[in-house]
Amino acid sequence: MSKYITVSVKIPRDLKRELERLGVKPSEVLRDALYEALRKARARELKRMCEELRPVLEKIPVERIVRSIREEREAR
Repeated sequence: MSKYITVSVKIPRDLKRELERLGVKPSEVLRDALYEALRKARARELKRMCEELRPVLEKIPVERIVRSIREEREAR
């Protein structure tokens, strides 16, 4: 079974002709746009998660975080 699925989109005929004339491949443009949209959505999700964790993280002293990072690095 394939790891890919087909996604279709309807565009105006004039747009399709102009893309063909200029040698632009719609599939590449759409793929890039979808990856960019996914990247932005993930960034928004991470920002939301950070905001939710902020009250908890503010209670942890910076020195403790730094010490934990150093200990983890030294353990490797």
